[in-house]
Amino acid sequence: MTRLFAGTPFDIPPECEDCGKPESECVCTPEEKAQAEAKRKRDADRLPPEKQTARISVQKRKGGRKATVVEGLTAKANDLADVLTRLQAACGSGGTVKPKQDLIEIQGDHTDTVRKTLAEIGFKVKPTR
Repeated sequence: MTRLFAGTPFDIPPECEDCGKPESECVCTPEEKAQAEAKRKRDADRLPPEKQTARISVQKRKGGRKATVVEGLTAKANDLADVLTRLQAACGSGGTVKPKQDLIEIQGDHTDTVRKTLAEIGFKVKPTR
C-alpha cells in the first residue's frame, strides 16, 4: 500500500469540483477550470444586499443638470451593472457605473425612485445631503 489511508473508508479519490468525476477521469479543459475558479472567487467576495448601505445624493453638473449618485456599494461585493440596469429601468433615464470610484450615476434627480428601488432589492439606504 502506497497511500496512508489505502483500504479504509477515508481512501476516497479526489473529485473534480466542476464535473464531479474523479480527477483521473476529468474531461474539463484548463479554460473551463479557470472560469469556474474565477466565478467561485467572485461569488465568495459577494455580500448580500442586507449587509450593505447605499448612500444617495444629488450632484449639480454644469449647465444646471443634476445627477443622482449612489455610493457605498463596492464593485467587488456587487454586480454594479445589474444594479444600474434595474435603477435605469425604474427611473426611465440613463446612467453609468464607475467601478474604480464605486459609484452609480443616474441622470436627473431621481432620489425617491432610487431609494425605493434599492430598498426593494434589499439594500439599506441612507440619504446624503
